[in-house]
Amino acid sequence: MASETTTFQGSALPRLRRELTLRDLIVYGVVAVTPSGGGTVFGLASVLSNGHAVTAILFAMVAMTLTAVSYGRMAALYPAAGSAYTYVARSTHPYLGFLAGWAMLLDYLLIPLFCVLYGSLSIQRMAPELPFVGIAAVFALAITVLNVAGIRATARANLALIASMGAALLVFDFFAAATVVRQGGWDALFSIKPFYDPATFGFGAVARATSFAAFAYLGFDTVTTLAEDVVNPRRNVMRAAVGVCLFTGVFGGLLVYLSQLVWPDFRSFPHVETAFFDVAKRAGGDTLFQAMATLLVFANVGAGLTGQVGAAPLLFGMGRDGVLPQAFFSHLDPKRNAPTYNIALLGILSFAGALYFNYETVAEVLNFGAFLGFMSVNAAAIWRLSIQGGKGAARGLADAVVPALGLVFCFIIWWGLAPVAKMAGAAWFALGVLFLLARTSGFKRRLDLAGIFEG
Repeated sequence: MASETTTFQGSALPRLRRELTLRDLIVYGVVAVTPSGGGTVFGLASVLSNGHAVTAILFAMVAMTLTAVSYGRMAALYPAAGSAYTYVARSTHPYLGFLAGWAMLLDYLLIPLFCVLYGSLSIQRMAPELPFVGIAAVFALAITVLNVAGIRATARANLALIASMGAALLVFDFFAAATVVRQGGWDALFSIKPFYDPATFGFGAVARATSFAAFAYLGFDTVTTLAEDVVNPRRNVMRAAVGVCLFTGVFGGLLVYLSQLVWPDFRSFPHVETAFFDVAKRAGGDTLFQAMATLLVFANVGAGLTGQVGAAPLLFGMGRDGVLPQAFFSHLDPKRNAPTYNIALLGILSFAGALYFNYETVAEVLNFGAFLGFMSVNAAAIWRLSIQGGKGAARGLADAVVPALGLVFCFIIWWGLAPVAKMAGAAWFALGVLFLLARTSGFKRRLDLAGIFEG
């Protein structure tokens, strides 16, 4: 689609071009959550759940799939950049939309930061002599340069990443399964213990782990932030969002299940953050260890790419509305069709943050913003589709039940986050309220969204 413009307050309103197909969108989502997402959370999720990480992954899949349906339904009504911000602002009130967008902004800002942090930790496991600051700088620069090249270049890079990651993880699955069979026979490969071990199971522990393990799904909503880049967004966004969540639950669940069978003693990980590497070493020796460490590096490159791609349109949408300074945040490079200023800013923040925050804290705080945004979208879907009604709300009971269940499950996960995540997230949300107060002169001035949204 050619570049689109709409007259807005006497000037040309910047629009993103629709260039991404359904395949591109699914690849973006899978790379954002990463096929190895289960491996990323395996160690700490196992410790938190007392050896029930796969159960936590599957519980989180229920909440995420229900929420993905709500995202898809709202994207069909409002196929524009901004995701949670757009859906809540358009269906309820611009102020509420800003707060939803502000919550999700915390998520999107921290995803590339986490990827730089975890990718750098992965490299250090392979080459401990390399300085962390240098690794983080190269990592942040690489994903930023690739994204500045434009949306199509990033899509091609993602396709190569998904193929290589999928192949490498299938090799891991083979070696892990072979190790389990060799040690305990074929029956050992089909065990109920990773799902439920009465000796260690506790609902509170699993719920706490679910709040952390849900991190493996974060990034699925990236596909909805790209609604303005997608061909036929009314159909393709929901298909992609739901498909990504189901893929993550099944593929990531298998990865974690086999890891638990190979390393059942969750109390003995030498490095909790990168425990998946130690599982790989036990299953396939140094060669598989190096392969999985390399895989996680590339996985975090991909997730960092798509994390920036998700954050940049959100900043672009808020800047275009005048909620954030327009001159900077709504800038769109005409040659690359990319909000390059936003991408560069995200790269700088990712590098700086990786130097000062640790793995668990970033993941927990990231979940705070994400699930607050998810709850907002589910609530907006209930309001727009079931209470307000009108065009697009024609699916009866499902339009009430699905987002309501999504809201409940997301609230349970959000409530189970660690106290430090709640405190940091609350501080971020309070800052957003203060910013909104200043921007609207104490809620006296309306945020003008006219001319922004399609549909």
